[in-house]
Amino acid sequence: MNGLLVVDDEEGVRRAVQKALGKENYDVFTAPNGSEAISIVKDHPAEIAICISDFKMPGLDGLQTLAAIGSINPDITRIMLTGYATLEGAIAATNEGIDGFLTKPFDNVELRAKVREYFVRKRLKQFVSPQVLQQLQVDPAYLTPRKQVATLVFVDIRGFTRLTEKHDPQEWALFLSDNYFSPLGEIIFQNNGTLDKHIGDGIMAIYGAPIASNEDALRAVRSAVEMRDRMQAINAQYDKDYQLPIAIGIHSGEVVVGMFGSARKREYTALGHTVNVAARLEQMAAPGQILISSQTYNLVQPHVEVTRLEPVMVKGLSEPMQVYNVLNLM
Repeated sequence: MNGLLVVDDEEGVRRAVQKALGKENYDVFTAPNGSEAISIVKDHPAEIAICISDFKMPGLDGLQTLAAIGSINPDITRIMLTGYATLEGAIAATNEGIDGFLTKPFDNVELRAKVREYFVRKRLKQFVSPQVLQQLQVDPAYLTPRKQVATLVFVDIRGFTRLTEKHDPQEWALFLSDNYFSPLGEIIFQNNGTLDKHIGDGIMAIYGAPIASNEDALRAVRSAVEMRDRMQAINAQYDKDYQLPIAIGIHSGEVVVGMFGSARKREYTALGHTVNVAARLEQMAAPGQILISSQTYNLVQPHVEVTRLEPVMVKGLSEPMQVYNVLNLM
């Protein structure tokens, strides 16, 4: 999904944008009007990643064009190009969910930078820390699927189904947002982790992708300890019907990371055996436990206090796996 669609009734503008972005390795499509642009998106729904449309055009204007394209594939980054920007137009575009603006005449360097910024921001602002987002805006190639060593963290609430049955759905959703998803998500961001997804009441986070460092495993374990401490403090404020006991599993190893999914829904995630092992460690953990693999322990050994547990059989492995229970940070 590396296609760029340029929509403008002026051929010179289409050529200028195409030339300015030619070094960015986009597969460039062009259209002289909104109707043709919409047809191109319908014909290539999984290929178009970005659409830049002029605002003032005969027939469908840019706002109508981008709105229609968004209804076909909301994952497309939609950018308005105009020399007639007005406050009214900006408000309308914002309400329509347009991702950014470019003005004519444009500078080629600025154009390339802005397109990268809008593209990366749309995809990553919901699940990476501001520091990581800033780095990705410089080089969005980090989103391309690749093999990379990372540390995976899985978090889950024990007894969640039983708790859910006791509460009004709307009240329970708000309670979980305020007392579980939001505070734990902030801990992930503060430690420069990537919030991969929420899986029911579970949380999956990646440390070391898309941006890697020498302390990825330590930041993962630090996050887990902070999550456990935070949930203990939150649980102390409520009676048993609102207790959220969590269990955590952590494993380090090679994964395939990148943008995966369909034309209508794509997400940055990690795939591979390392992900499965981390998930299974979380499933084996008791409430309040943080179970880490020997691979993770070897990376953080000087910084953590642990209890060495008996080796356990993990699905997918032929030999028992050495597991450690994290007590605290040193």
